[in-house]
Amino acid sequence: MKQGHGMNDAATSELDEFLGKQPPSLWQRYGKWIAVAVAALLILFVVTRCSGGDAQTSYVTAEVKRGDIAVNVTATGNLAPTNQVDVGSEISGIVEKVMVEVNDRVVKGQPIAIIDTSRLDDAVTRSKATLAANEATVGRERATLAEAQAQLGRLQDVYRISNGQVPSKTELASQTAAVERARASLRAAEANVVAARAQLSSDSTQVAKAVIRSPVSGVVLKRSIDPGQTVQASFNTPSLFIIAEDLAQMKLEVSIDEADVGQVKAGQPATFSVDAYPGRSFPATIERVDLGAKNLAGSSSTSAATSTSNVVSYLANLLVNNDDLALRPGMTATASIATAGQKNVLMVPNAALRFTPPENAVKAKEKSSFQFRPPNAGQGTKVVREKDIGAGSVQTIYVLGEDNSLEPIAVTTGFSDGRNTAVTGKGLQPGMRIVTGVKAAPAE
Repeated sequence: MKQGHGMNDAATSELDEFLGKQPPSLWQRYGKWIAVAVAALLILFVVTRCSGGDAQTSYVTAEVKRGDIAVNVTATGNLAPTNQVDVGSEISGIVEKVMVEVNDRVVKGQPIAIIDTSRLDDAVTRSKATLAANEATVGRERATLAEAQAQLGRLQDVYRISNGQVPSKTELASQTAAVERARASLRAAEANVVAARAQLSSDSTQVAKAVIRSPVSGVVLKRSIDPGQTVQASFNTPSLFIIAEDLAQMKLEVSIDEADVGQVKAGQPATFSVDAYPGRSFPATIERVDLGAKNLAGSSSTSAATSTSNVVSYLANLLVNNDDLALRPGMTATASIATAGQKNVLMVPNAALRFTPPENAVKAKEKSSFQFRPPNAGQGTKVVREKDIGAGSVQTIYVLGEDNSLEPIAVTTGFSDGRNTAVTGKGLQPGMRIVTGVKAAPAE
């Protein structure tokens, strides 16, 4: 049979050659078998992927490190001079002369502006005239008193010589009363002199106050008047100048959130930065933290605690050394106050404390957050719940094993700087790889 089939193929080939027909190509002869083989391979691949087990979980890890943990409180505020004085005017009038400009250095008592004193000079002249008139009145009343006393003395001599015959008692009483009236008039005139002198002194003081002088030695930060401008001093003294006593020592007033104010105390070190000097850090020290919350309804005093959108913040003053005068009043600063910390401790990322492992990935059973405490004598059975948040809480972290399994380690947390947390735990060593998360599966 095989020989017959071979003879048929040979005859077919000779016939095709005789007719000039081209022999079939390799693809035409075996193409259908190749297609069947490829389809079979595809089916096998799909079945393998669908029937295979789950891929091994990949974890994100971090290294246990040893170092220092610093707990900082951040607050914002503005720089200000330690002693800033608003210089005003107690009198009204037209500004005649201004003798300083902004940024000028002044000394205590230096004239910085003069207000026109024309009307004040007239008042001084009137006071002097009134004083002179009252002094003249004093002289007249003194003479009147001397005359009345002399007349009374003569009547008394006559009365004594005449053994009481003359003058009559009525005349003596009348003259005695005249002496007392003259003495009272003299005292009234003397009082008028004192009042006139006081008025003259007041008017002279007003003239002196027309020359506005610097109350402190410092730098002029602001000038609010110009020559020719009218100053109206009524119930509120107008602010004409602002003078900073010493810019080499400044203060930073920051608002501390009520959640952090319990950690901030006088004497704590701090650093702050300003936009004018990127990358530069300035040292400071907490001088005072206001105790009272002054944002209560009806409070009219300077607010030690301000409230915005129901968020209470307390004012803290920081002392700042500004010897190079790089800092200026009014600059906005962001302060970082060191409130607590630990040195040379083991640290783990906070993500490691928040990590929850997948099922069946942990070697040992995780420690429960509830512990049973055997009853003591005289006490009943009691279930004690461990602290599970903040410093001193007991947490569980997971160390990645060589076989990709997770080993739980119970740790006690310490201070946290917001990124890392100090921990202590049996078996925990620097360099261990702890799990902080699960890697996302690659896109297919």
